[in-house]
Amino acid sequence: MFSITLGIDISKDKLDVALYQENRYRNGIFSNDGDGHRRLSKWLKKHKAKEAAVCIEATGRYGDSVALYLHEHGYRVSVVNPARIKAYGASLLKRNKTDSEDAKTIAHFCATQETDPWTPPSAEVQELQALSRHILTLKEERTRELNRQKSGLVVVVVLDAIREHIVFINEQIDALVQRMYALINEHPALRQQWDLLISIPGIGDLTAANFIAEVPDITRFESAAQLASYAGLTPRQHTSGSSVRRKARLSKMGNTRFRTSFYMPALSAMNHNPIAKALAERLTDRGKERMTIVGAVMRKLVHLAYGDLKHKRPFDPNYLVNAQVTA
Repeated sequence: MFSITLGIDISKDKLDVALYQENRYRNGIFSNDGDGHRRLSKWLKKHKAKEAAVCIEATGRYGDSVALYLHEHGYRVSVVNPARIKAYGASLLKRNKTDSEDAKTIAHFCATQETDPWTPPSAEVQELQALSRHILTLKEERTRELNRQKSGLVVVVVLDAIREHIVFINEQIDALVQRMYALINEHPALRQQWDLLISIPGIGDLTAANFIAEVPDITRFESAAQLASYAGLTPRQHTSGSSVRRKARLSKMGNTRFRTSFYMPALSAMNHNPIAKALAERLTDRGKERMTIVGAVMRKLVHLAYGDLKHKRPFDPNYLVNAQVTA
């Protein structure tokens, strides 16, 4: 694997790092900003670790800037699913849960496990990601304000302020959504992916844009199942011996933004997408619970999207039937 590795545990304001070389660790703490990134680079040079392989958990936007900085300065950066790190730490019988210990686990994982090098997305995809994620943030804030509005408040001045804030949030969302669509139309590759995705009944304009923002390169995934796993939409079985048979549930170990964006499309697909509708009916006949069915339809939509993007063909409800006839 790699003789020198750097594990980074990322939070909003700081980076806990562990440099692993010659079977020993060196720990450091740096601010998660431009100045902290420069100090980290100097620290690595000081310890003659310019060739270090870097591993970062894929925990959200807080790691984007340091990953980009280190990549641009010649380091091999890998962005790893947190579930893999957690399982690896458990296999090492790690008992302490601190940021510095987590950084050591990540560094050791990087030294012993196969990881794929990370390539930063194009400038337009970076903008699309920023737009998509901020729209989600604004929607979450709008939901909080709507809940406050319904909480029984009677002070008129407060209710007026809440209403004005909701109007302002809606205006911001509308403006960002329009910019997102304009961006997609400006770039033929993005528009091609978007057109393929919206051909699938149940996947609307905004869901398609969010999909591209979170999965700009479908070739990163070797199969539809791997993409569903990335979204946390694979079933998680819990059985033990002959007596323990708990109900299968979604693993939810993956990209939360990507996974949750498929909930409403799944409800729509159950009525308008013939493949998803047939799946939902089969599961209903087998007595499956409502949320189990919705989760299965969410996973089916991800599989359909993967197939359309990989083969560059729009949705065809008779694709499997036609393929069998041709064979």
